[in-house]
Amino acid sequence: MDFNAEKFVDNLLSSEAYDEPSDPDKIEDMEFKLPDWFDEKKYNQGRRFYSDYAYMMTASMISGLIVVLSIPSIITVLMDSRRSNSTYTAYKRYFSTYKHVTSWLEHELKPGSLSWRSLYTVRCRHVHVARAVRMKGIGKVSQRDMAFTIYGFIGFVFLKPDKFTVKQLQEGDWDAYNHFWKVFGHMIGMHDRYNPCQNTAEETRQVFQILQDRVFTPCLTNVPEYFEHMSHVMLTGIKSILSASEVSSVLYATKYLADVPGYIYTEQERIDFQRKLKKHQVNGSDEVPSNVLVQKCGIDGICQTPPRMFNIRDYDRMEDVPAYKQLPFIGKYKLALSTVMVALHDTYIGRLIINYYMKWSLFIASYIPYHALYTFGLKNVYVNIFKESPKDNTSPKPNSEYYKPQPPQPWYKVMLTFWSNLY
Repeated sequence: MDFNAEKFVDNLLSSEAYDEPSDPDKIEDMEFKLPDWFDEKKYNQGRRFYSDYAYMMTASMISGLIVVLSIPSIITVLMDSRRSNSTYTAYKRYFSTYKHVTSWLEHELKPGSLSWRSLYTVRCRHVHVARAVRMKGIGKVSQRDMAFTIYGFIGFVFLKPDKFTVKQLQEGDWDAYNHFWKVFGHMIGMHDRYNPCQNTAEETRQVFQILQDRVFTPCLTNVPEYFEHMSHVMLTGIKSILSASEVSSVLYATKYLADVPGYIYTEQERIDFQRKLKKHQVNGSDEVPSNVLVQKCGIDGICQTPPRMFNIRDYDRMEDVPAYKQLPFIGKYKLALSTVMVALHDTYIGRLIINYYMKWSLFIASYIPYHALYTFGLKNVYVNIFKESPKDNTSPKPNSEYYKPQPPQPWYKVMLTFWSNLY
C-alpha cells in the first residue's frame, strides 16, 4: 500500500491524537519492550551515522528544541514543570536531555544497558508530568506532542541536510537513522499510527515537510506567549555547555531553517523572497501580510495577532532586511562564522576536527565545567541523568519584554562580547 503523508498528518493533527496520552496513568501499567520490527543491525548503523556527524546533528537538535517551544501545548507543560524557567534550571534540564540523547546513540539498546535505563527513566518522568498537568487541568503529554518532539530532534537535518553538510556515507544510512528514531518513538510510548518516523527516510521527510508547513512555520511566525523567555533562558543555559553558542544568531538560524518569512541568509534568497512578495502585491501596494505567505496553523492555541506586514522595499538590500538588521553585531558575526564552519565541515578533515572540538567541549562541560562553575557555583554544575532536574519559582517574562527596543551598548561592551564569543 502506498504511503499517504497528507492522510497521516491529518490523523496526527486530529483531536484524537491530542487526546491520546503517551502513557498509562501508572508506571506499573507501562509496557516497555523492543518493537517486533526492531532491526538491531539497522539500529546500530543509525548510531554510527550520528557519530559521523555528531556536531551537525547536535546543532540541528538545538534549533529543533527551540521549534518545539513554539507549540502552545508543549510550552505550557514545560513552564508548569518549573524545571527550565530560569537560566540555571534550563542549563540543568537541557544538559541532562543531551546526556540522555547521547546515551541512546552511543550505547546498544538492550535490557540493563545505559541506553535502556535512560529511556525507561525518561518515560517514567513523562508519566509523572502527565499525571501532574492532568490533575491541574492545564494540559497533557499526548501522542501528538510526542511526535512534534521527535521532529525537534531530527526534523531539520532530515529536511535540509545540505544546510548541515550531512550526507550518506554508506548505503542505507538515512534509512538506518530513521529506524533508530522510529524505535525511540516506540520506546517512549508512541503508537505506530502516530509515529512520524515511517518505514523509510523518504516517507519520514514527507511527513516532516507537511508538519513544518502546517505547524512549525506558522507557530514560529506567530509565537505563543513566553516563547521568547523560554528560548532565551534555554540558549543562555546551553552557553554554559557549548560556549560558542549565541542567542540571537541561533534564534535567527532556527527561523531561517523553519522557513519563517523574512529570515534569509544569501543574496539569492533575498532575490527569491522579494519576487515572492511581488507576486502577492495587491493594488500596487508595497505591503504584503504574512498570512498570505504562511499556511493556516493546523493546531489550536497560537496567538491571534494581526498579520505581520512585509514591505517589498525592505528587501532591496540584504543589509536592510528587517530581521537581519535587528541582529546585534555579535549575532551577525556568529552567522558569518557558522557559514565558515559549515564549509569546513563539508570536508573530511574539517568534519573530524569539528566533531573532535564538540566532544572536547562536552568533556570539559561534564568534568571541568569552569564556565558553569563561575555562573552557578560548585554544587550546582554537575548533572546526573538519573536524578530529576531541580525546580525554581522563576516567573517567565512575557514576549513584550524581549521586544522592547534595546539601547546601544558602549563600544567596550561590544568588544568584550565579541572576544568572549570569538570561537
